[in-house]
Amino acid sequence: MAFDAGKFLKTPDLEGFDNLKKEELVLLAKHLKLDFKVSMRKQIIKNLVIDKLVDAEILSEEALELKVENIDAFKLKQLELEHELKLKELEIRKEDEFKLKELEMKEREKLKELEMRERLEMEKLKIEMVKEESNTKVHSKSDYFDAAKNIRLVPKFCEKTVDKYFPQFEKIANNLKWPMPYWTTMLQSVFEGKAAEIYSALPSEKSSDYDTVKQEVLKAYELVPEAYRQKFRSYKKFDSQTYVEFAREKEDLFDKWLTSKKTDNNFDNLRQLILLEEFKLCVHFRLKNTFRRQNC
Repeated sequence: MAFDAGKFLKTPDLEGFDNLKKEELVLLAKHLKLDFKVSMRKQIIKNLVIDKLVDAEILSEEALELKVENIDAFKLKQLELEHELKLKELEIRKEDEFKLKELEMKEREKLKELEMRERLEMEKLKIEMVKEESNTKVHSKSDYFDAAKNIRLVPKFCEKTVDKYFPQFEKIANNLKWPMPYWTTMLQSVFEGKAAEIYSALPSEKSSDYDTVKQEVLKAYELVPEAYRQKFRSYKKFDSQTYVEFAREKEDLFDKWLTSKKTDNNFDNLRQLILLEEFKLCVHFRLKNTFRRQNC
């Protein structure tokens, strides 16, 4: 049976009042037009109702014994504010989690889009190669490779993204089945800046070796293991970066360091790398220089 505040006040019962639930006390407080909040604790609402009923002589002063005054008003207010603060923090945390998930989803979509573009570019290159072959009137039966015809398919060299350039070049060269002895010939046609200077300075026997050319160019742009290690250790978050972007950049630098050290996703290699780095932090600088000269 639903609680009737008006009916209860006509025949108030002290024992019955003491057993009222919070919902019933709220109805009673509303009926009495008290200044209160539903979010208040039950005992606070009960105390307000008792004061009102005793003042109106609806209940005897004996009802005052039902009040609980163990916690002063200031403490109760403080507890209420702390409770509201916790609810607000929880709400903010949920919003942050939602935004983070939304950002991660957008990043995944961007990566998928980039991968799709790369696949399309590769397909275009293959189609162009097929067209070139079909338009050639004379096909040699030998394994002759026409470097001049393929040079225009070499990706443009950019000094700002040297570390990403070689994997891109290798992917195209392998997909189009370019003979490896011609790789350096193809590269020198697009090299510029430091890369062009390094290639020109190499002896002829080294300039025709792809791995040597690649290593010398990377070294010139400070893209060797030690440089990657220092970049990874010293990289800090920019104000304009989100934490997701910062974490991804940090991870990318770490992967480049490991790749340059050829750890090959092997735990023992990784363990040796970290221990060696820690050891070098503890030794004299002369010994550090010895390690550096030996590429340790």
